[in-house]
Amino acid sequence: MPNTDKRTLLITMPQSHYSEKARWALDRLSIPYVEAPHIPLLHRLATTRFGGRSVPVLVHGDDRFVDSTDILRYADACCGGDRLYPLEPDQRLAVNVLVDRFDEALGPHTRRWAYYQLLPHRAQLYRLMSHGVPRIESNLLTWTLPMVIGAIRKGFGITPEGAQRSIDRVCAIFSEVDKLLRNGRLYLVGGRFTAADLTFAALASPVLLPELGIAAYPKIQDVPAPMRERIEQLRDTDAGRFALRMYAQERTPRHH
Repeated sequence: MPNTDKRTLLITMPQSHYSEKARWALDRLSIPYVEAPHIPLLHRLATTRFGGRSVPVLVHGDDRFVDSTDILRYADACCGGDRLYPLEPDQRLAVNVLVDRFDEALGPHTRRWAYYQLLPHRAQLYRLMSHGVPRIESNLLTWTLPMVIGAIRKGFGITPEGAQRSIDRVCAIFSEVDKLLRNGRLYLVGGRFTAADLTFAALASPVLLPELGIAAYPKIQDVPAPMRERIEQLRDTDAGRFALRMYAQERTPRHH
């Protein structure tokens, strides 16, 4: 366990699935922390102080972690290892390969597709982005939301063509996970919950909207009809059912 004399701070954005990935790991391992959620753009004021750009950023004493996977590895090591990352070399390698695959080929694309669907709906977007942030930031977002939307469109390449490419990539990753699960596996590696399962479920969450999720996502009945239809299709895959089961069975409540 980390030295409890040192404050553990997790800097997040409410709607960030990479933040949810880090949060899930800390909750899973019962590591106490203080979460500091911020609205988009203003989050940079918090993260750059500690050498990061985007979220999540974990600060524990003099240690700084500016990547969600580094946070998972650190949390696992703090608890003696073998909790999220198996000690057995072949299994550990398999977990690392899958985590990297999901980080690079799934997470950016679930984010871009979900933003494409939700950016036109400003009232809903405001509720998601302001969830739990300091009141001064939620008030400021009332005025800065158009700027935030413009920055997201430009930064993540939010276009109809980009969104279509992204949902195609998401479906391809879901197909890969479908194949991994066809032999009756309950988990992706080694017959137990690991960072691979956590990462897939967390980074798939924007296209599944799990009811038990802790990130600030809309309810499926509240999203636009085209988005809802695609989510229902993805939920009805082996990979989708697997991710939702991970949330139902393995998503430990917050530990503060």
